[in-house]
Amino acid sequence: MPDKSKPLVHAEHHRSQRVGWLRAAVLGANDGMVSVAGLVVGVAVAVAGAGAETILTTGIAGLVAGAMSMAAGEYVSVQSQADAEKADLTLEQRELHLNPGHELDELTWIYEQRGLSHDLARQVAQQLTAKNALDAHARDELGITETLRARPVQAALASASAFCAGAMLPIAATLLAPHRHIATVTTAVTIAGLLISGGLAAWTGGAPILKGALRVGFWGAMAMGAANLVGQLFHV
Repeated sequence: MPDKSKPLVHAEHHRSQRVGWLRAAVLGANDGMVSVAGLVVGVAVAVAGAGAETILTTGIAGLVAGAMSMAAGEYVSVQSQADAEKADLTLEQRELHLNPGHELDELTWIYEQRGLSHDLARQVAQQLTAKNALDAHARDELGITETLRARPVQAALASASAFCAGAMLPIAATLLAPHRHIATVTTAVTIAGLLISGGLAAWTGGAPILKGALRVGFWGAMAMGAANLVGQLFHV
């Protein structure tokens, strides 16, 4: 017989707790590569006599501005989600205080909809309510769990750090490539970086690596191609 006084060892390693920072990191890295690659290649090709110092300064300026923008945007958007979650929890706490019977019926109904009999659903609702009513309603009524809670600071730091890491790749490629082939080399290196980024993100999230790499590489190449087309049309 298992010892009920000791928690069961759970050997499975789920990846859902990575969702918050992984999404921000993938977005930041890809944006850093694509946007800064377009910036430094444009300066290297369009500005006559642009040297390594000018290209480096342009790349660093784009890196700093982009990282700050990504961090601010990610923080504001995720904080909005956190505010909505907090408001929902406050409302639910008030309902539990004012009308606990209705809330218990509501929780019972939720478990019945998931396949439990009425008596069992009622028993489960009563036990979970006795343990922590707000947690039960947050998880099963509102869909708010500790794993998937909005974490603005974590998302902002992940996005900004990933942007910086991604932006360093095209900057380095532009500085090291022969001047006549800056555009070609930097574009190729950036696409290769996008493929690697997509593969790593897929591996981290437990998805097929090749599919993730091709997906990110394809859309990154499309974005770079669109930027180049606009430049050609307007001669900039």
